Amino acid sequence: MTVFDDLESEVRSYCRNWPVVFDSAVGSRLTDVDGRSYLDFFAGAGALNYGHNPPALKRPLLEYLARDGVTHGLDMYTTAKAEFLTTFREVVLAPRGLDYKVQFPGPTGANAVESALKLARKITGKEAMINFTNAFHGMTLGALSVTGNSMKRGGAGIPLVHATPMPYDNYFDGKVPDFLWFERVLEDRGSSLNEPAAVIVETVQGEGGLNPVRIEWLQGLAELCRRHELLLIVDDVQMGVGRTGPFFSFEIAGITPDIVCLSKSISGYGLPMALVLMKPEHDLWGPGEHNGTFRGHNPAFVTATAALWEFWTDDALETSTIAKGERVREQLDKIAADTQSVELEVKGRGLARGLKFAEPELAGQACAAAFKQGLLMETAGPRSEVMKLMPPLTVTDDELEEGLVTVTEAVREVTAGVQP
Repeated sequence: MTVFDDLESEVRSYCRNWPVVFDSAVGSRLTDVDGRSYLDFFAGAGALNYGHNPPALKRPLLEYLARDGVTHGLDMYTTAKAEFLTTFREVVLAPRGLDYKVQFPGPTGANAVESALKLARKITGKEAMINFTNAFHGMTLGALSVTGNSMKRGGAGIPLVHATPMPYDNYFDGKVPDFLWFERVLEDRGSSLNEPAAVIVETVQGEGGLNPVRIEWLQGLAELCRRHELLLIVDDVQMGVGRTGPFFSFEIAGITPDIVCLSKSISGYGLPMALVLMKPEHDLWGPGEHNGTFRGHNPAFVTATAALWEFWTDDALETSTIAKGERVREQLDKIAADTQSVELEVKGRGLARGLKFAEPELAGQACAAAFKQGLLMETAGPRSEVMKLMPPLTVTDDELEEGLVTVTEAVREVTAGVQP
């Protein structure tokens, strides 16, 4: 560990909770330098929906590199990009009746969000944005301006302006009608609200605590945006590419956002890649108006194309993800019901699930206890009060049950001595 302590910045985080040196990874498991295997319920924070080194993606990647395929191409035309775009249209967009132009903004989710915010301002000529309580959209300045977490916002070092937060679904525990405040300030000339260009939303707030919106709330938001001529941006960076079941997390509501942000698992292999999808009439960019050195990462195009053909030409993965998600929910419900000493709340959708602890520090303790038993998990929420389960979508039934046993034992261990 000495080289990490000596040279790596204090900003590092995940490694503090998992103080081992990992060496290899296959499927849902990582192995450290001492040969110990760990079951992965973290999945690269959602970047590894198909697990580590999936053979169906690794094979074409190695073949591409072996033939000296273009690795770095900025936004030049390449065969890898052409094959990805053709496949994305055929496998994802066309079957869903979606007509989007595709932008490659840079390699990360934050790049996609920054691009979406800039584009919305360009389209409308307005500066202000609407975001939601407990949202997380990235760590760059624009993305932080629409993020809710005070610790992350504080890292900006400057005032974060041009965004106004609104209550996310169930923020007031059902005591206030949906969009009451939002509608009122939009319509009241005395509200002091700067006229917004767009609304940016996650359909399940991952880092914010695994808070899922109801279908009717998302539909209501889309209708509100339509009536008030606001662009609707869906940040599907973590919850897209099948994490909640369907390819896009907003599909369950039958809506068509104006702009969609994708990253994390779109490459399918953990390789950096991001997309911004926009309705054709919104593609008002001038050449080079938003660019980036690594927006054309061709190895990621190769694995992304392979992933679409391997997993998305039928509904098998979607069906499996929903079923596995229900199995996780079932077990978490049982844990919550059986735990008398601490109030637990089951959160999430699909294979993004969690347990919210009324005593926040216990969530981190439960993850630490699970790590000792060989299971990787992280916490989420504004106080890190949610124990977050995000296994690869390709996790086997046996691996899923193994992990759920460990989760159950870890929660039992940390709550056993707590007085109700």
